[in-house]
Amino acid sequence: MRKSQLENNVIVKRLWAIVKPYRLRAFLSLLAMALTASTQPMLTKAIELLLDDGFKEKVDFPLWWIPAVLVSIFVLRGVGTFGTAYLNNWVISRVLNDLRRQMFERLLRLPVARFHEESTGRIINTVIGDVRQVVDMINSVFVACVRDVLVVIGLLASLLYLNWKLTLLAIVILPLTAVIVRTTTGRLRRLNRENQRVTAEMTQVVDEAARGHQVIRVFSGEHYERRRFEQRSAALLGFSQRTTVAFAATAPVTQIATSLALSLVVILAIRSNMTVGEFTNFVAMMIMLLTPMKSLAELNGPMQRGMAATETVFQMIDSPVEEDPGTREIGSATGHLRFERVSFRYPGAHGTALSNVTLDVQPGQTVALVGVSGGGKSTFVNLVTRFYEPESGRILLDGVPYQEITLASLRRQLAMVSQNVVLFDDTLAANVAYGVEHIDRERLAAAIKAAHLSDVVERLPDGVDTMIGENGMRLSGGQRQRVAIARAIYKDAPILILDEATSALDNESERAVQAALDTLMAGRTTIVIAHRLSTIERADRIVVMEHGRIVEQGTHDELLSMNGMYANLYRLQFAAALAEK
Repeated sequence: MRKSQLENNVIVKRLWAIVKPYRLRAFLSLLAMALTASTQPMLTKAIELLLDDGFKEKVDFPLWWIPAVLVSIFVLRGVGTFGTAYLNNWVISRVLNDLRRQMFERLLRLPVARFHEESTGRIINTVIGDVRQVVDMINSVFVACVRDVLVVIGLLASLLYLNWKLTLLAIVILPLTAVIVRTTTGRLRRLNRENQRVTAEMTQVVDEAARGHQVIRVFSGEHYERRRFEQRSAALLGFSQRTTVAFAATAPVTQIATSLALSLVVILAIRSNMTVGEFTNFVAMMIMLLTPMKSLAELNGPMQRGMAATETVFQMIDSPVEEDPGTREIGSATGHLRFERVSFRYPGAHGTALSNVTLDVQPGQTVALVGVSGGGKSTFVNLVTRFYEPESGRILLDGVPYQEITLASLRRQLAMVSQNVVLFDDTLAANVAYGVEHIDRERLAAAIKAAHLSDVVERLPDGVDTMIGENGMRLSGGQRQRVAIARAIYKDAPILILDEATSALDNESERAVQAALDTLMAGRTTIVIAHRLSTIERADRIVVMEHGRIVEQGTHDELLSMNGMYANLYRLQFAAALAEK
């Protein structure tokens, strides 16, 4: 899906809105730039006076004036340069933090579907890389533009005052520069958009290579990953070269035009009645004018790169968040869940994931969802957690439609243990008590004990305050699963979702954790997804799903007696278990 492109004036207005809270220091920075710019004509005027009045048999002023004037000019220049650098950094640092904060807040509220549609690498690149390019543009482009424009204005005003006829000849290069910049703008913007896309793809490749390093080595995927990386790298190299050609060509053309204008000025100046000092002053200012003019001509490339990044950043900030039309708050639900003729289709999918599903789960009841892959079990959970909204039908909690309940209130009623355990690079305690401001140590200890993690904690160097690494890399698979279970125990929510909660445990750990889960599940509404049917035999009700529909439901014994799909699945697993023994 192609994103809409923002107009330049819209981008500038939005950037100004972000800078506006810091406008006082931004204004002081402009004053510092103006002070720096004013020292250039001061310096050339001092040289003019020195040449005209200082090289005589009798000097009309004390010699100590020379170092006094020159040092004063450079002191002013130093103050202006320091003030500009300090104030710019002060403003830019805060703008960077504000932009990243806005993007991260939006990231936390994006719909789950967004993470399925867009690669992680692109999202990371936008939050980290593109934002950096935006503030670099503000710093190096807009700031440089203001600074150089002030220098150009100051030098042109001095040149006009000194000799307006020669100055008019000198400024013929300005329209030429403007035409050159305008012709390259569109191409540079397009190249930089493509550059961003490929950079995001490269970030994704690096991220996957880092996370999947074990799979890469075991399956000898080094050559494949290297080829993926080199393809993106070669594409970036091509974009870099084309971008460089597009904006670097403006500099020599501008410089040639400037040199022709300067040559004509020198010839005409020689024929005029200018003094040596006046001529030197004029030529010096003309030469000084070259540097800011050259910088202004070269700003187009970085500006278009920054503008392209700004489009991406604002598009993410403007992305729609999870819809939350609910107004009702629920303190503590009893856990009565009801699906009424619910149907759902994933965005872009051809078939329905759930079709006309009706199911009533009573408070404190344990309902197990079973069936072959693609039957709709995970979709059922995605709707219970309200990661997605039903296309038709409705879901109710304690008789209240989901749409009427606020998201925060609804999710306070839920705890989940997934087969894909997600842990954070923090302490064990912070992972177990995740989402709370202040950890209740007694509650933490009880959760750890109930999840049979006490022996693990005793072996950790700092106990529960030990850092467990990225995604709990310092723990085994079974230990990570038990941390996730302890997290659900700590939350103590009335509705519990178990998605293959014991899948990563060995037999001994599974028995211990299953006992903890039995305690946890008591009195709670529990939705269990399990492929090993032996783990859900004691469920109050087993729901068999196929192609998004409920085909059977009942207790374990009732379903076996029906000799249907569940009985077939059970016999297959039982035969496989016997074969393994």
